[in-house]
Amino acid sequence: MRILLGRDKADPNIGDRDGRTPLSWAAENGHEGVVRILLEGRDTNSSLADTQHRTPLLFAAKNGYEGIVRLLLERDDVNLNINDTQFGRTPLSFAAENGVVRILLKRNDTNPNIADTQTSKTPL
Repeated sequence: MRILLGRDKADPNIGDRDGRTPLSWAAENGHEGVVRILLEGRDTNSSLADTQHRTPLLFAAKNGYEGIVRLLLERDDVNLNINDTQFGRTPLSFAAENGVVRILLKRNDTNPNIADTQTSKTPL
């Protein structure tokens, strides 16, 4: 991974046909070491969303990957309050189901009042 990222033309922000970046895939599948390596790169955007507005944080929260959620929240560019278009939910909404809600609520920019767009329910 580091060898690939060390190449001049390697861009970790290029997504596949659905807009999924390497960071998004690693976050969804619990590959904390890969997430850490990708986030070491100053050019990696941790809030790039795919075509359904799913971010790496949303995938990590949805699957309860505490370590990955913590890594992503260390970044200033992470967006905590975006609703995805697949389920209409925010990362906090998923986190409320998967045990990582406390981590998200430690950030001042987490809004617990954003309702899911499909159900109109808030994480509370």
